Amino acid sequence: MLSGERKEGGSPRFGKLHLPVGLWINSPRKQLAKLGRRWPSAASVKSSSSDTGSRSSEPLPPPPPHVELRRVGAVKAAGGASGSRAKRISQLFRGAGTGTTGSGGAGGTGTPGGAQRWASEKKLPELAAGVAPEPPLASRATAPPGVLKIFGAGLASGANYKSVLATARSTARELVAEALERYGLASSPGSGPGESSGVDAFALCDALGRQAVAGVGSGEWRAEHLRVLGDSERPLLVQELWRARPGWARRFELRGREEARRLEQEAFGAADNDGTGAPSWRPQKNRSRAASGGAALASPSPGSGSGAPAGSGGKERSENLSLRRSVSELSLQGRRRRQQERRQQALSMAPGAADTQIVPADPGDFDQLTQCLIQAPSNRPYFLLLQGYQDAQDFVVYVMTREQHVFGRGGTSSSRCGSPAPYVDTFLNAPDILPRHCTVRAGPEPPAMVRPARGAPVMHNGCLLLREAELHPGDLLGLGEHFLFMYKDPRSGGSGPARPPWLPARPGATPPGPGWAFSCRLCGRGLQERGEALAAYLDGREPVLRFRPREEEALLGEIVRAAASGAGELPPLGPATLLALCVQHSARELELGHLPRLLGRLARLIKEAVWEKIKEIGDRQPENHPEGVPEVPLTPEAVSVELRPLMLWMANTTELLSFVQEKVLEMEKEADQEDPQLCNDLELCDEAMALLDEVIMCTFQQSVYYLTKTLYSTLPALLDSNPFTAGAELPGPGADLGAMPPGLRPTLGVFQAALELTSQCELHPDLVSQTFGYLFFFSNASLLNSLMERGQGRPFYQWSRAVQIRTNLDLVLDWLQGAGLGDIATEFFRKLSIAVNLLCVPRTSLLKASWSSLRTDHSTLTPAQLHHLLSHYQLGPGRGPPPAWDPPPAERDAVDTGDIFESFSSHPPLILPLGSSRLRLTGPVTDDALHRELRRLRRLLWDLEQQELPANHRHGPPVATPP
Repeated sequence: MLSGERKEGGSPRFGKLHLPVGLWINSPRKQLAKLGRRWPSAASVKSSSSDTGSRSSEPLPPPPPHVELRRVGAVKAAGGASGSRAKRISQLFRGAGTGTTGSGGAGGTGTPGGAQRWASEKKLPELAAGVAPEPPLASRATAPPGVLKIFGAGLASGANYKSVLATARSTARELVAEALERYGLASSPGSGPGESSGVDAFALCDALGRQAVAGVGSGEWRAEHLRVLGDSERPLLVQELWRARPGWARRFELRGREEARRLEQEAFGAADNDGTGAPSWRPQKNRSRAASGGAALASPSPGSGSGAPAGSGGKERSENLSLRRSVSELSLQGRRRRQQERRQQALSMAPGAADTQIVPADPGDFDQLTQCLIQAPSNRPYFLLLQGYQDAQDFVVYVMTREQHVFGRGGTSSSRCGSPAPYVDTFLNAPDILPRHCTVRAGPEPPAMVRPARGAPVMHNGCLLLREAELHPGDLLGLGEHFLFMYKDPRSGGSGPARPPWLPARPGATPPGPGWAFSCRLCGRGLQERGEALAAYLDGREPVLRFRPREEEALLGEIVRAAASGAGELPPLGPATLLALCVQHSARELELGHLPRLLGRLARLIKEAVWEKIKEIGDRQPENHPEGVPEVPLTPEAVSVELRPLMLWMANTTELLSFVQEKVLEMEKEADQEDPQLCNDLELCDEAMALLDEVIMCTFQQSVYYLTKTLYSTLPALLDSNPFTAGAELPGPGADLGAMPPGLRPTLGVFQAALELTSQCELHPDLVSQTFGYLFFFSNASLLNSLMERGQGRPFYQWSRAVQIRTNLDLVLDWLQGAGLGDIATEFFRKLSIAVNLLCVPRTSLLKASWSSLRTDHSTLTPAQLHHLLSHYQLGPGRGPPPAWDPPPAERDAVDTGDIFESFSSHPPLILPLGSSRLRLTGPVTDDALHRELRRLRRLLWDLEQQELPANHRHGPPVATPP
């Protein structure tokens, strides 16, 4: 798996080194970096004495089990350093032997040769007095732990570090695991072994560097030498035993394992190029080997008394040197032989190598030739460079080290919200490459996704890429005018496509216009076949509407004009479906900044069309009639005809707004958060959606206005009509409108007309509920105010009249219950029902009630309304309300100052529907009327496209072949 995302706010991983993330070839000189950790040990081979005649045939004793590392302490001025070194060397040659007999030497126990050879050790007690005693390694392990700073060079920028506890026995792998836990990158229990958050994906590096010069890097740390610590190395001992030179500083850094190996290899490669690396190191290696006892083995001791001939000295010397080679040197020799074989193989593959004789060449040429033997990674996606900008700086393979890979030029340009320069994985130095040009996301499961930055020229399989698209292995990706890459993903198993995916281009990458069938020149189809393909598109039932940006205004205007005029017999939500197809095409096929502009233009066109329709209705239904001209009340049939266009626009705009909100959310998720134009695009989208909100509000307001205007003239019959007419039977629940009493039919007719209108226009259920909620609110307030007003001047509050009103109200509620509106009606008619129920209480029971009990039973009424009903209740001639109905002094002020009428301004607010749009843009178009309109618009776009072509390049309208 790829490594995770970098921490927010971090700088580019290779920003300081200014190097692209490419494939780094194993140079032969990289192996020299490991010799510093595998020096030949003098105690690993037994020393031979010159006074023994058969030393080459004697078996070698086993090496000592442990070689203890000591740090030289303070030494006296007189020969302190040399004495300490002589002491360490003698201890190494003596091995584990103790006492004064010379056991552990080359000769036998107590032999004169051994005594003469180690005679100088008699002075060791004197030299040891000048060396400061140092605790052995075992005692260091028991010492209390120390704090070790580990800098997250690969995880964070600047001087960010985490402190971990380390002891002398703490290994590098253990500290890596602890540091990852401190950085919050510890492996989860379900993570795989190859994930970058595991310990195996990171390495601890010993970095040597110094602070940058003032004014250049502002005192920033600058690492100049890097060494990867082995998993079993002990960083605390490394820090204690090897000190940095004056002016230098050492610190431990946590980096990705592959990145650390690459940086280590790069450091040795740079040293080889300037001539200060391996050539100066090899003599030091030889001198160190000689200082460890190799010179004593090369020539016999003067006092050894050896009788060996002079001719046998070279053979004996070569045998001793071969015995003293360490495992590191033997391994290095094998590598050198293998590298020499690879160089010869590389030379043999060169053109004309069979006809020419291979002659020794410069080692630098061999190294450069070895780097040409590239082996692509087998566990990570990568990009193969097919064409670059500067051959000297471009790499052939660019490996994806993270799940999200960013191509760009980098730079210091600040991004949105004042964040630092954009993070870039691969630096491309062409002049037409943007600071953040293109982003590729390749998760563990295919396919990968590629997204261009705003205004970045990106070609995908030969076609201009404007939106996020799928990236498959073998796809061609062109960045700017110079760079061309091929995407490879070895994790897919190597099963590539049967033919290149860019031959021909995928249908998703076709030009946006309907003439795409004639623009293909690679698929090999003839003119007739391409004409048939275009005819299939123009007459097809797929919900697709392709257009170019220059044809956008004409297309949107035609759709809105047809919807406003009612031509074409479109389905109720047909205009919203066609407009949603335009929005979908802009969001998928056109450039990133096109969708906000299209939404703004679309919202303005809809608002203008709705405003024109409102003015037409207002001219036919003026509020103020001329004097002498009686106002003709609106009938339910007339109001239904007038409100149908407004209700259609309200239904279509509601569904379109929900669809637009989904697309804007998708655009915000898919957009590059570093894009400085993203804020402007979102603001334009918000303005467009605010216009659509305004259209919905306006159409809703006008609809309920004309419906309540019609209800105003029909509601008084509920208070005046008598349902108990001679010979009439009360209808049951669910009765038809014709079976209802005559006084209720006009009011119920308005409700029925509104219900049929919302159903025919396919208005959203939430808006249907809110529409009838407002109608019932108006009916309740109007009837209650009429009830309060009628009780003031004449005797109206009587038990018989209250029973008639209660019956009419029950019949209305039963009919609404059968229409599916019972719950809404019961909620909004509650106050009127309670007021009528108070008047329906028998007179004898009402006289026994007190003010407190009536307030408790009729809490919905205000104190002023309750007192008004009780004070005007008709108890009989000459009888007034009893004293028990008088309100207490605490409520007297509320009764005197309270309003007995309901306010029409306290209506419930309009809440726009939430959730997904009901438009279905998947699957074939099944409605014939919508299909005819879609065909007409496609041919309109085809004609507009053909008009821009020269006369000799135009094509006639294609005719579909009958099945």
